[in-house]
Amino acid sequence: MKILGIETSCDDTCAAVVEDGRHILSSCIATSAAEQNLYGGVVPEIASRRHIEHISQVTRRALDEAGLCANQLDAVAVTFAPGLIGALLVGVNFAKSLAFASQKALVPVHHLRGHIAALYLTHPQLEPPFLCLVASGGHSHIVQVASYTQFHVLGRTVDDAAGEAFDKVARTLGLGYPGGPAVAKAAQGGSKTAYRLPTPHVDGPYNVSFSGLKTAVLNAVNHAKQAGEEVDIPGMAASFQYRITEILCEKLLAAARDTGATRICIAGGVGANKVLRSKVEEGAKSLGAQVFLPELSLCGDNAAMVAAQGYYEFQAGHIAHAGLNGLPTLGIDDKSLDSPL
Repeated sequence: MKILGIETSCDDTCAAVVEDGRHILSSCIATSAAEQNLYGGVVPEIASRRHIEHISQVTRRALDEAGLCANQLDAVAVTFAPGLIGALLVGVNFAKSLAFASQKALVPVHHLRGHIAALYLTHPQLEPPFLCLVASGGHSHIVQVASYTQFHVLGRTVDDAAGEAFDKVARTLGLGYPGGPAVAKAAQGGSKTAYRLPTPHVDGPYNVSFSGLKTAVLNAVNHAKQAGEEVDIPGMAASFQYRITEILCEKLLAAARDTGATRICIAGGVGANKVLRSKVEEGAKSLGAQVFLPELSLCGDNAAMVAAQGYYEFQAGHIAHAGLNGLPTLGIDDKSLDSPL
């Protein structure tokens, strides 16, 4: 079964074709990251306009690279939630039009479910159940993956997501956008003990909070500037990276230990962070658990993950009607996802 996936939840316009939920036939991306960097982060209006400009040609390229035309597809899958509403609407309306014109099923895909499905593309042998940390620019969740379409959230951020914190710290330090890779690169030349940063307290055994950590960096930088002192940017980047990855790792391993999980996974853009990946792999050894990590190219937003999850949603009968709308917020375990949308 060949499914076309479309992803436009943020600033990347993506299209891909995946076969049977496991094999990538094509994956194409047009990004506006360089333009967004001029403003220190994603400007929703700019992202929406670039999606409109790019989506037709990106989809055509994905079909050409897969050696297919639209009528040879089995379904069209699209990210409809959560994300920037203007950006989502571009992808949803394009997918609805393409599915209608080619008389194919329209499959709605939750963005976080897509990130988890990226693991199936890297590890064809991986099957639920397993425990997964999904960390990206807008989300930080610890999720029990019971089946391909059944999820239970054990913990989440109560304020800023990990990726959002990386972006804001990078902007504070003048490192550019996207923040995750920029902070990681700067941290290579610094000491993780250069600055003493807090571990924010939060209710719930597996919940996380990063607003206070981000603010601690901002306050330290502002204090240094007011005192006429030079900020150790590599040291601050390394200290921040150490603290945020330590928090994520500790919460994930605690959840794994308490639930008896034998398979631990990471997904999402922050999942590309080498320090986080290393910490989780090392910590999992003491639990006797296997670790599954997505390829770096599949950590960030892409349409292959959408097509992969679309395969399993299609198999479960989760088909959308012509009134499908984009939603800026929606839980990965929302009951509405179990019925036609």
